[in-house]
Amino acid sequence: MALRKFTIAYLLYTFVLAGFALAIKQFFPLAITDQFWLIFGFISGLTFIAYLLAYMGIKRNPQIGVFAILGSVIIKMLFAMSFVLIYSLKQTKGDMAFALNFFSLYLLFTLFEILGLLRNLRHQNK
Repeated sequence: MALRKFTIAYLLYTFVLAGFALAIKQFFPLAITDQFWLIFGFISGLTFIAYLLAYMGIKRNPQIGVFAILGSVIIKMLFAMSFVLIYSLKQTKGDMAFALNFFSLYLLFTLFEILGLLRNLRHQNK
């Protein structure tokens, strides 16, 4: 998927997720934590940067495109784990809503990123 197409699809996906989060907040106020928008911004920015790194790696050397994807996903995971670690060190009580919000957003954004990157690899095989 070209970078321009991915960016448009990514922004659309991000706005849909934000709208879905606002709807959930209306019906289930305890399901969304107070730090949700901080998590949302961090994960969405991190996902876009990880996609750019993998995209540049695939374009630079298509033979090692899978390694570029794996590297970007691992870098994203390390930054996400450090975010959770910093939050848990600053927080005195356990916050299950934070964990559920964080990991659901992480998985949803990672799924979108991987699907976009796999579309790039599929076009190279033709």
